[in-house]
Amino acid sequence: MFNALVLNQEDKRTLAAVEQIDETQLPEGDVLIAVDYTSLNYKDGLAITGKGKIIRNFPMVPGIDLAGKVLSSDDSRYQEGDEVVLTGWGVGENHWGGMAEKAKLKADWLVPLPKGLDSKQAMMVGTAGFTAMLCVQALIDAGVKPEDGEILVTGASGGVGSVSVTLLSQLGYKVAAVTGRVEKNGPLLEKLGASRIIDRVEFEEPARALEKQIWAGAVDTVGSKVLAKVLAQMDYNSAVAACGLAGGFDLPTTVMPFILRNVRLQGVDSVSCPLEKRNAAWEKLTELLPESYFDQACTEITLDKAPKYAEDITNGQVTGRVVIKL
Repeated sequence: MFNALVLNQEDKRTLAAVEQIDETQLPEGDVLIAVDYTSLNYKDGLAITGKGKIIRNFPMVPGIDLAGKVLSSDDSRYQEGDEVVLTGWGVGENHWGGMAEKAKLKADWLVPLPKGLDSKQAMMVGTAGFTAMLCVQALIDAGVKPEDGEILVTGASGGVGSVSVTLLSQLGYKVAAVTGRVEKNGPLLEKLGASRIIDRVEFEEPARALEKQIWAGAVDTVGSKVLAKVLAQMDYNSAVAACGLAGGFDLPTTVMPFILRNVRLQGVDSVSCPLEKRNAAWEKLTELLPESYFDQACTEITLDKAPKYAEDITNGQVTGRVVIKL
């Protein structure tokens, strides 16, 4: 028997509790893993509190990523004792995820723990950092260079945004970071490499079809009207890497940024990501992230504290990363 945070639904309410389960209750998979760490992300917060329609099938173990050691494997690529990382693939949403002392997963979903990282550091990077690397790589692939001009990062105080700021600054880009709490989050974002901080209210007003050209590139983690505002301000022949839907599914814009300014909108999905690209992103992350990144605010909690911190995260009361030690 082992501990797991299990979500159930009662009268349309999501109930979260630490329960004792056994391996026979785990979903099908090729590899059995002893989970060392998982992270607590905003999406996990929505799932655990029931504030978002993240989970449709109950019971469910949340946790959209994990790092740990292989206990047994039916796939020759992984042997007992191998250290592995998982991000994406819908775990914690439609397949039991990382908030349990053991997990059973498909071998195709895993990557070896990158050299130079331990399990805790891998989860400090987590799905958010992995997604940030995909966003930054999308801008590079689109031909956006540091000398082209300033890069905008929306939702910069969140997981994806903060790592994007770090990676871009490490690569020599000048970064403007958008946050809703300038006084609280500004100093940390500047420490991560942002050259200036912008209050989110500037991106919450309705956008005109085209506005003054400001940004050579952008990483947008919010979507909806914020993304529409960003698109209206992009330079000619610029690119936007968009990965977030926190602001909603609608995009109140026109074709004008795409036709008259040749703005390229690069969609980034950390789930639909080929294995080769997944491995390359983790290797690049290990290469680019400075040692100081791991000195940032990181709260380590136990599994029983996850529901409280999930509530705090969805209420915007948590700064920095939260990792769960199993």
